[in-house]
Amino acid sequence: MDLATTTASRSDSAATRLRTEILNGTSAPGALLAESAVAKRLGVSRVPVREALFALEREGLVEFSATGRAFVKDLTPQDFEELFVLRLALEPLASRLAAPALKVDTSKLVKNLAATRRARSVQEVTLLDLEFHQIILEASGNRRLLKLWCSLRGELELWLGRLHRSHQLQTKETLQETVEAHQEILESFNTQTPAACERLMREHILGWREWLPLFS
Repeated sequence: MDLATTTASRSDSAATRLRTEILNGTSAPGALLAESAVAKRLGVSRVPVREALFALEREGLVEFSATGRAFVKDLTPQDFEELFVLRLALEPLASRLAAPALKVDTSKLVKNLAATRRARSVQEVTLLDLEFHQIILEASGNRRLLKLWCSLRGELELWLGRLHRSHQLQTKETLQETVEAHQEILESFNTQTPAACERLMREHILGWREWLPLFS
């Protein structure tokens, strides 16, 4: 294995470790990710850590200060509002476009919902939640719509993870509510018109709007 390949492998590994820590809340929003400290903790040099941080910045999980220091992205109420507006624009439309294909075959959604029922952590629920919605985007057949949604995936995962953890602390019902909402959406693809599927997805996304004050 040459040096470039080794560095890329170590960078990918570092990015995976840091991504997991950020998304599960181990690395708190706003936490400093000092290259030297992270490199020592992960047992690698600073070069793969630096590349990992740049990769996570592109995903929307890390941000750099004017002086070049890296921090865990701390999503503000404005960030949440912007992500909410984009979800509201993209996902109901995707549901309408995906409805004909999903009326024929909802097996991927069924499999996802079964996995969600078996989930044992809030982080797992978050990942499966996003996967459920991505399946719908993929079924829409609109590659540009899917590409745009995927460009938001990192921040959406950061957002939903925080929402789910906060909701779990308050109600202990994150898993149950996610399963119930997704079951209703799944049934709509089996029985309802594309327009009805679009309306239901809009209502589903609008339901997140009431959670935004948690982060004001």
